[in-house]
Amino acid sequence: MQPQPEQKNVVIVSGMSGSGKSTALKVFEDMGFFCVDGLPARMAPALIELFFNSSAKDYPGLAMGMDLRQPDFVGQWKEVLLDVQKFSVRPTILFTDSSNQILLRRYATTRRPHPLASGNLGLEGALEREREILEPIRAQADLVIDTSHYSVHDLRRVIQDKWESLSSRSQGMRVHLISFGFKYGAPAEADMVTDLRFLPNPYFDEALRPMSGKDEAIARYVLDSNPGHEYLRRLLEFLDFTLPLYASEGRYRLTMAFGCTGGRHRSVAVTEAVLAHLREQGFNVSVEHRHFSLG
Repeated sequence: MQPQPEQKNVVIVSGMSGSGKSTALKVFEDMGFFCVDGLPARMAPALIELFFNSSAKDYPGLAMGMDLRQPDFVGQWKEVLLDVQKFSVRPTILFTDSSNQILLRRYATTRRPHPLASGNLGLEGALEREREILEPIRAQADLVIDTSHYSVHDLRRVIQDKWESLSSRSQGMRVHLISFGFKYGAPAEADMVTDLRFLPNPYFDEALRPMSGKDEAIARYVLDSNPGHEYLRRLLEFLDFTLPLYASEGRYRLTMAFGCTGGRHRSVAVTEAVLAHLREQGFNVSVEHRHFSLG
């Protein structure tokens, strides 16, 4: 029996140790998925076959947690993906990440050993080594979620929102847009970061300050006159030229971040304009206004 990938989802959850992989799997479990954590990579094809031959009708999908707890995980990765393709399945890869500083703090709190730590390699060195080893998998991921500043509840909400957006759109390169405020920090997972602090700032207009970039009045203030109008025209022209090139190169995912001071006005207005344009062009695109409520 061949699986039907358009009807069922197969998700591989991986990422840095301590970055929230287990929480991510619990989210998929709450969404009704059949979930397995700590799965040896070589067992993935057998589990997928078993799932589609016996359990698929009972679950919306299968989520598998894989990481460095299993010996030679990265060495088996390419072989496993090739084996999975025999079932006409293209798994979605979710990679959780966090800054080393945050991971060090979490390990200090939980006092659990890192899988690469040893007598000759301390925790900080183990994290650096793990990041180096996992970089090829991170680069292939469909979703990269930086959990540095997320609570468990924040992470749950973000995964649910991103998964809903991801699963509702067609296959192909996925473009994820993030608006943010520089005073809260730029997104670590962004492939492109654009500084919009040169645009007119509605914050200094008391009548506009309570609004956000989602409001038409703010969008007009930022983008209807120059430099905003001309900037947006050139930005969209640039994206129309470059995004198909990224897609034809075989890229899985592209994350673009647009930042202003607080992440509420200019960055949101530009991100919403880019979102509308890319959807009109048929791109597989999702959006996250990261600091919207803080700006």
